[in-house]
Amino acid sequence: MAAVLSITEEQKSELLKFIKKNRGADLVTVYLAFIEEKYNLKPVLFPKEKTIYQSVDNLLAKLESQGKIWRETEITVQFGQQSVNEGTKKIYICPFTGKVFGDNTCPNPQDAIYDWVSKCPENKERIGGLPVKRFFVSEDSEVIKNYIVKRKASIKKVVYSSAITGKLFNSKKAVLDDFKNNHVKHLTLLEVQNQNRFQIEEGFLEFIQKHLTEDKIAGFVEGLSQHSEFESYLEKWVESD
Repeated sequence: MAAVLSITEEQKSELLKFIKKNRGADLVTVYLAFIEEKYNLKPVLFPKEKTIYQSVDNLLAKLESQGKIWRETEITVQFGQQSVNEGTKKIYICPFTGKVFGDNTCPNPQDAIYDWVSKCPENKERIGGLPVKRFFVSEDSEVIKNYIVKRKASIKKVVYSSAITGKLFNSKKAVLDDFKNNHVKHLTLLEVQNQNRFQIEEGFLEFIQKHLTEDKIAGFVEGLSQHSEFESYLEKWVESD
């Protein structure tokens, strides 16, 4: 005789919700829903390996142990480009904002200053309804020195790259969040059981095989029979068999 599978009040409540939501569900489907809730299963498909795992945590543990989630790398961070430096011989200055373009830091400084003043939000001067293109020019080394701002030194920073996409992230957590959100598909235990396109990870497959037996299902039926709420459903399942 199969061992009776105990069903708690909370599990009973969840089962009744599932049955009412899925009125055509058969006994095996309901049993799989019970096992999924009882053991808090969260199956996921990892499309890259065409494999289904018991949970995303199981998948991550395996991939991290193999170095297949993230890689630590170092990047150089530079802080802005100087508009004027010690090699600048001529500058073009916006009279409205002080924006400056140097002859050795901008490919086409004269075109750049024309474009800037014509769109400058502080330029309120108009000729014929169009913004004036007035600007200052200087080749005086003393004037130019006033516009030289010392550039902050670049720094080295450790970041993390996704082993899947190669994208850089500021932290390992960000890599893991991206993986969970974009590189796995969540499944129900029923979907896992009803598919044949993907392999099931060995440990998860053993778990399914252990619980999906005639004895286990019979024990589940015995457990349900101890709750009157399931009487009509049990009669239907027995008749369908």
